Amino acid sequence: MSGTPLLSVRDLSVRFGGIVALKSVSLDVGRGEICGVIGPNGAGKTTFFNCLSRLNLVSPGAIVFEGTSLHDVRPSKIVGLGIGRTFQNLALFGSLTVLENIMLGSHHRLRSTWISNALWSPSARREDDSVRAEAWDLAGIVGLQGEADRKVSDLPFGFQKRVELARALASRPKLLLLDEPGAGLIHDEVEALGDLVKELRERFDLTVLMVEHNMSFIMRLCEHVVVFNFGEKIADGDPAAIQANEAVLDAYLGTSQ
Repeated sequence: MSGTPLLSVRDLSVRFGGIVALKSVSLDVGRGEICGVIGPNGAGKTTFFNCLSRLNLVSPGAIVFEGTSLHDVRPSKIVGLGIGRTFQNLALFGSLTVLENIMLGSHHRLRSTWISNALWSPSARREDDSVRAEAWDLAGIVGLQGEADRKVSDLPFGFQKRVELARALASRPKLLLLDEPGAGLIHDEVEALGDLVKELRERFDLTVLMVEHNMSFIMRLCEHVVVFNFGEKIADGDPAAIQANEAVLDAYLGTSQ
């Protein structure tokens, strides 16, 4: 990795009562990287993601995104800085259509007031048309234009994952956080997802940071891998170095033999 990192984390610690969820975690994510965070259950991966989204309070420690400290940024403002996210447990609106769910990703960029929307003014109509057109394009990119008018609750799980991905893209992120993107998908869907993530990285000039349990998926897709265990970072490097690391094999696979 060269140059100033897009994301820099220093001495990040989180406690829940007497439980130490993260302990002095430090790492950098470079611009344009696809970086994976792996580790056994309870290692602190989701807590780490929630810190980046400001869903968990951070003290002590520092998170700096593109030169801006996230320490005092409200969760509702994170997306406006250029950080988009998907969730391990899908956070979609089942009664809305695919297109409507994707459009919600643009909400923070809307400029129309509640009055202009209530009156359905020309400016409000133009903005709605623009957001709808962008959502339609994103539905095509993730392979869902044919399902655009279907309720999300009627879709297979793999399709729902793609809806959430498209909604995150609608926020126009610089950093895309993917929380267990391969969970619940069959082998062919995981393979297709890996190809899509690479395509999206190039198309939108993204940096991607993902938490994932599927070791083979991470090793094929990521240039940079970070390993957590019991809330601590135990390894940080390229896939080849991680696969040869005895501490990783002991913690993640249960053996270094």
